[in-house]
Amino acid sequence: MRTPVTIIGLGAIGSALAKAYVAAGHPTTVWNRSAGRPTPEGAVRAASVEEAVAASELVIAILTTFDAAREALEPAAGQLSGRTLVTLNTGTPAGARETAAWAAGHGVDFLAGAIKNVPSAVGLPDTLLYYSGDRAVFDRYAPTLRVMGGDTVHLGEEPDLTGLYELAVGGTLLPTIVAFLQGAALVTARGLEASSLVRYETKWLEMIIQLLPSLAEAVDKGDYANPESALGLFHEGISHDHEIGREGNLDVAWHEPMHDLLRRAVAEGRADQSIASLVELLRKQP
Repeated sequence: MRTPVTIIGLGAIGSALAKAYVAAGHPTTVWNRSAGRPTPEGAVRAASVEEAVAASELVIAILTTFDAAREALEPAAGQLSGRTLVTLNTGTPAGARETAAWAAGHGVDFLAGAIKNVPSAVGLPDTLLYYSGDRAVFDRYAPTLRVMGGDTVHLGEEPDLTGLYELAVGGTLLPTIVAFLQGAALVTARGLEASSLVRYETKWLEMIIQLLPSLAEAVDKGDYANPESALGLFHEGISHDHEIGREGNLDVAWHEPMHDLLRRAVAEGRADQSIASLVELLRKQP
């Protein structure tokens, strides 16, 4: 028999998880706070959160926040005792620590997790999920967890590591999307299609990916000499951002905090250093 699994939360990701477990042959129970979400084919809809938790030894909560997960599961805390809870929500390290303490207080094994892809990627071999918490618990359920994505990683025993990496990695998402949308606004104002950017943006992002190891090495060593990308070049580009804003009739005010960082770095004498030296300005002094 495959491990029975309960999915708490039937949003886009939760529904995709339930479908993946049904397809993999796991007895799958689902529950949602509101009744409006459809039940994935092959899954069993529980009438209450207590019933849902009681149905499976592994409970996966895919709600919006740690607070939402605890609030939804609180009525079933008694039934959770002796079971394993995995959360797959966005949240801070503090939220993960609070949820780990809540779980421990109720006799629940706990893993904080994060899924780093879109619903359509659930279950694919290269879909990344990472977890933190008790390694023995992770090892016990690793084959079951890999149903959600083949690139399944244990970050460490501390339960807040997932929250730490979730926000550290996630910080790149919104600036990248906004930058693409600025480009889309610029070219569509000329009557061109935003889709014409995709090929070139993809190549640009691949170049940025190739830079990441050297940037990380510079940060880890604290050595910003001999840069591949000198900070001063970015500083010189500030005027270009303003010029294209005027020419393209764009709101480029979202660049200003980054421009401020560059100006302060140059004022500190970092123009010839790697752009990685900005990390020293991002770190607040104690």
